[in-house]
Amino acid sequence: MILHIDCNSFFASCEISFRPDLVGKPVVVANCNEAGGGIILALSKEAKALGLKRGNPVFKVKEILNAHKVAVFPANLPKYVDISRRLMQVVKEQDLVLNFKQYSVDEFFGELPTDEPVELRKTALEIKAHIEKCTGIPVSCGLSLSCTLAKVATWYAKHYAGYKGVCVLPPEKIETALKGFPIAEVWGIGRRTAPRLEARGISTALQFYNCNLYEVRRLLNVNGVRTWQELHGTPSIDIDNPVQQKSIAHTRTFAFMTDDLKKLHSYIAEYAVAAARKLRDQHSVCQSVSVFLSTNPHRDDLEQYNNYDTEKLPVASFDTMEITQAAVRVLERIYQPGYQYKRAGVVLSDISYDNAIQLDLFSCEPKDLDKSDKLMGVLDDITTKYGMDSVKLASQTFNKPEVKLNNFQQKLNQTTNINDIITAK
Repeated sequence: MILHIDCNSFFASCEISFRPDLVGKPVVVANCNEAGGGIILALSKEAKALGLKRGNPVFKVKEILNAHKVAVFPANLPKYVDISRRLMQVVKEQDLVLNFKQYSVDEFFGELPTDEPVELRKTALEIKAHIEKCTGIPVSCGLSLSCTLAKVATWYAKHYAGYKGVCVLPPEKIETALKGFPIAEVWGIGRRTAPRLEARGISTALQFYNCNLYEVRRLLNVNGVRTWQELHGTPSIDIDNPVQQKSIAHTRTFAFMTDDLKKLHSYIAEYAVAAARKLRDQHSVCQSVSVFLSTNPHRDDLEQYNNYDTEKLPVASFDTMEITQAAVRVLERIYQPGYQYKRAGVVLSDISYDNAIQLDLFSCEPKDLDKSDKLMGVLDDITTKYGMDSVKLASQTFNKPEVKLNNFQQKLNQTTNINDIITAK
């Protein structure tokens, strides 16, 4: 059986996990700007009960936030990625789920080696309890014959308290479950496709399920056909081999405008490190590193400036240090003093798989790539287990407040080479 794990109100749950005093209280996560506004990105169920919704501008619901003492947190994506990786580690260490993999920052798939509904539910409840105990993140679990049906089961686990966060959908109950499932909620249908199906009288997943394959092929593309097959219990979506991204971007709008080059160095280094990790996660290398800078276009009282440039690497790479150094060099080329910058980003392109790297005759040797590969592997292992902040490049720091280091970080700070790092780990 396919197991689907979905984190409940993930961004908000991450913040609550660091603030136990907020359990059971309304919490929202929003992006921020220098005026104290922004857009709500995630909400706890208590915040949703107040009528708040994802996408609400903060300034429009400020009265509700103040009246009900809603805790508002600025979005912190690196923190959420760290917690997501920690969740992966926790499940793998429990060793109950086969072929466990991450689909997105808050969704995971795996397999359980049984078809017995009672045993499936018992195991899923054990997995759920272990995740929540170790990470503090509440999750919902769905189990069925395919990934799409498992997501249907998770939807019921989330929307009906009687399931207690776990829903098993065996073959004999599939049609009953699809009868009350909106077509717009089916994984793979999408917002544009759902209205077209509804116009033809297909408003539930069961009605789509009952269409013949010829009709599905006529109405939808190959992905729609795969969704139809998945609803019939035939696994047709390969999440083991996701499509390789042609470019990887890590961009941010700053909470406060800045003209400080050192601070921009820190930002660009952070973005380059995050983009390089994404690159390695999909087993790829890149040969082009681009950086852009822009001011706030909504501030007519300020001078405007936008620029973008690219540096080509001699040899395609996934090395965090090499990519970060290139990004910082580009930043220094495009930076102009005297402007208040509001947004910046790093874009990696010319991406290819890491199993066939074209070498440059004069710039490097295979042993250099092997050394880089080992170092990045150790780096990823450490940051997966201890968090992205456990290892940082010097260029990522800018007026950071001092924090109390744990024993691992103290040991790590004393290391001088890769062998020491491995020993510390």
